[in-house]
Amino acid sequence: MTACEVPSPLTQSPGLPKSVDGEPVFPEPWAADAFAMTVHLHEKGLFAWSEWAERLSGELHKPGRAVDGSDYFDCWVAALSGLLVAKGIADADAILALQQSWQRAAEATPHGKPIALENDPRR
Repeated sequence: MTACEVPSPLTQSPGLPKSVDGEPVFPEPWAADAFAMTVHLHEKGLFAWSEWAERLSGELHKPGRAVDGSDYFDCWVAALSGLLVAKGIADADAILALQQSWQRAAEATPHGKPIALENDPRR
């Protein structure tokens, strides 16, 4: 069995939306990217499974969550960002600036076209 065939323990995260076959499902491509990035960083040893579980649980149990769970991957990204900042791997201001840049790029991108950071009018 190759490393790609071995399921990550992250696929067992509580609340992770799954198909009838038990595979993770993603509402948007960015959610799949966030999931894959988290799996990759965990497998590279940047954080332990217990650290990830604690951080994600904290985000999932914050007040004001969507009743239908539609913000699950927003919590996922917040947990990943917070963990990377707490471990000194990433800078909170840099993450925020990049998030804002992607938002401006999305707003400036014509409907039906791929969103690219180059579309951010402030870049």
